Amino acid sequence: MQTTSETITRKPSPATKAPRMSGRSMLWRQIKRGYWTYLLLLPGLLYFLCFYYVPLLGNVIAFQDYSPYLGFLKSAWVGWGNFVSVFNDPEFGTVISNTLVISLLQIIFAFPAGIILALMLNALLHDRFKRFMQSVLYLPHFIGWVIIISIWQQIFGGDGMLNHLVTGLGGHPINIMTNPDFFKPLVVLQVVWKETGWSTILFIAAITGIDLSLYEAAVMDGANKWRRTWHITLPGIRGVIVLLLILRIGNILSTGFEQIFLQRDAVGLNAAEVIDTFVYDRGIINGNWGLAAAIALLKTVIGAVLVYSANRIAKQLGEDGLY
Repeated sequence: MQTTSETITRKPSPATKAPRMSGRSMLWRQIKRGYWTYLLLLPGLLYFLCFYYVPLLGNVIAFQDYSPYLGFLKSAWVGWGNFVSVFNDPEFGTVISNTLVISLLQIIFAFPAGIILALMLNALLHDRFKRFMQSVLYLPHFIGWVIIISIWQQIFGGDGMLNHLVTGLGGHPINIMTNPDFFKPLVVLQVVWKETGWSTILFIAAITGIDLSLYEAAVMDGANKWRRTWHITLPGIRGVIVLLLILRIGNILSTGFEQIFLQRDAVGLNAAEVIDTFVYDRGIINGNWGLAAAIALLKTVIGAVLVYSANRIAKQLGEDGLY
């Protein structure tokens, strides 16, 4: 019995242990086991590599007096000269001001509109009517800005429907589409009308993921519809709201080129010149590619800093954040 006990409790010698696999061997073994998955991921990886990461090397022209005829290697190196030219431009201050004002107005008014609309759609009880309303509200997203601006011109322009109504009632006509004072609110209203329905998709998806038992318990406790929305629905989608808000803050220097460009000449550059149209005029039209690249690089760096800062603040407030 003693021999048997010693045999059972004896530890195996190091020579009998299974050989350890290196990290590289384990990695290749996992890749071979799920190679079909990696093959499916390969097209998407190549897409991002070719169209997102490789073009980053082109940022070198921000430090050159770049000429397409000379290329990267032969264009003159100017260092920080393009950035100095940007900040010394007398119109750049107005450009930054217009861009920030329009972006902040969109964050304050257009961003919450999607949340409010999602809550209103969620309150509809008839499923068929809810799907119909969703389809109607999504439709403006697929309409081009050229058509949308034309529609608004027919309504708010000098010879539009609104002025016909005003003059018919004995008032004085006003051309809202060419008034610089109305331009920024008008741009925000256009974004609300075009994009609010589309932005509700993520919010509605987040609402459907909330546990229905929470609503049932709230009803049993006597909570009305407003209290259920405030204490269950909004906290349930708070993570999605914070995530989308962080991404929107990162794009605060982008206001959309086509919408602004189509209306800029009607109200003047002082009211409508933003960074995107400024890059188009100074960089593309005038052929100053280095200046255009410098502004784009500045936008990228500032956007990255804003995303990092907003994400850190969100985490300090107890949210999951973006990463």
